Amino acid sequence: MKKELEDEKFKEYYNNYKDGMEISCASAIALTGCIDETLPTHQATDEQLSSSSKATEALLWAMPAFANNYKTVDGGDYDYGYASLMHIRDVMTEEMVVLESNYDHYSAWEHNQYIGPNYLSTQFIWTYFWKFVQTTNNMIGAIDPENANETQLGYLGAAYGYRAFIYLDMARMYEFLENDGTSSTNASGNNVLNLTVPIVTEGVTEESARNNPRVKRQEMYEFILADLNKAEEYIPNFHRSTKTLPDLAVVYGLKARLYMWMEDYANAQIYARKAIDESGATPTTQEQWLNATSGFNDISVSSWMFGSTMQKEDDVVKSGIINWTSWMSNETTYGYAAAGPMPLVDVNFYNKIADTDFRKLSWKAPAGSALSGKNTYVDEAAGAALPEYASLKFRPGSGNTSDFNVGSACSYPMMRVEEMYFIEAEAVAQQNPAQGVTLLNDFMNNYRDPQYKCTKSNKDDIVKEIVFQKRVEFWGEGQSFFGIKRLNMPQTRGYAGTMHHTISRFNTTTRPAYMNFCIVRSEGNNNTALVGFENPDPSDVYSSWAE
Repeated sequence: MKKELEDEKFKEYYNNYKDGMEISCASAIALTGCIDETLPTHQATDEQLSSSSKATEALLWAMPAFANNYKTVDGGDYDYGYASLMHIRDVMTEEMVVLESNYDHYSAWEHNQYIGPNYLSTQFIWTYFWKFVQTTNNMIGAIDPENANETQLGYLGAAYGYRAFIYLDMARMYEFLENDGTSSTNASGNNVLNLTVPIVTEGVTEESARNNPRVKRQEMYEFILADLNKAEEYIPNFHRSTKTLPDLAVVYGLKARLYMWMEDYANAQIYARKAIDESGATPTTQEQWLNATSGFNDISVSSWMFGSTMQKEDDVVKSGIINWTSWMSNETTYGYAAAGPMPLVDVNFYNKIADTDFRKLSWKAPAGSALSGKNTYVDEAAGAALPEYASLKFRPGSGNTSDFNVGSACSYPMMRVEEMYFIEAEAVAQQNPAQGVTLLNDFMNNYRDPQYKCTKSNKDDIVKEIVFQKRVEFWGEGQSFFGIKRLNMPQTRGYAGTMHHTISRFNTTTRPAYMNFCIVRSEGNNNTALVGFENPDPSDVYSSWAE
């Protein structure tokens, strides 16, 4: 057992974790609703903000800062910001396996247990999103576009882009879609099919917020599109100094995501290409991807369009173990992954990847396989001790495995240009399958595997292949969830040789029920329109596969 398990600080953090995240909203913890999280809370008057460049700039930087907000609800050690939501989405797919461990704070989402409306795990997601919305609303509400200067208009465009980014994630996570585990008619007898979340803008009043229903997909689409149209109008005035803020290419990329959600493939194709062209970004090279020092921790890499950066001064870094690197980098000696719950790739998923595709080296090859001994490690001896199929994709900052002040002070991607290539390929395939195959082959041959060739001719098979390659590309980046849910793809975790834990070996026939997120129960106390319109609790609706 690694010596890190004996570290007193680590044990202190872990002792704060409640087994299985079984902390009910009925407990003594003070829980707040989205009303509290989204009513504007400027620290200065609008007049002061509009006249002070420093005040408006502070609101601007509050948005990327919130991506790494620490202890939003002071819950488990999954409470470290947007990166945790990415990981939550990934452990709910079939392609990510987490090595079973008593230190695993994500077990509820992995095992489909305790993710209903009564748990702190559910509260964290809901509260984090709405606090993020509030952060964007503060920026939007502080600027009058009729009287703003060019710089302020640019800030406004960035805020609209950020708000659209957040709402699009929320809409896709909370929208109820048909599945094989729960009915769209909930316990109250109401049909919640295609319901997303309430819309809260910078002008919301407390009275309206207290009776604010979930909106259907179409209304949410129109709201997000309006935000993106405003972002597209204003953001050319903004000359960003860092990729932690959106630019015009990111706005185009968000439109491409939005249109894919709506299955408007013609527009998805258009905006994916616009994002590629506007960004000037080029796909990650093999050397960049596999670099043991800077692999997937460096925001300056040419393919990254949008991302988040953690500084050594940030609370998530200073925490030592409650951050992205702690959970995602198996090569550290100080983090949670080092203590047991390592992210691994699913065996069946791994075996479908061609040996000639360099992305397969993102995971430790099993002994005796064609790629055995070909992985690169920060430290060869430590690498030799890792289990087979362990992820090597996310390296600690500067390749430092022992000092969290350095290793965790790094970046993670929220949009890469490769996503736009895959959106374009699928959107085209949905309209013209043969042309979609051509785009897929071109991308794979030029950037991933010179020997790759898709020979499928059936439209559904072509789309599945494009999405599979996209899932390989974005393993661990929180994106695969959305394609699986949108396309109603079944998940297979139970089979001979699986590494998924016994109680999470679910085999579904459709999208999993647990991909329809629940709204925390206490929210109905603040917003009466939500009462009776909750998503059904998916916890424990599946039986585990038995060999």
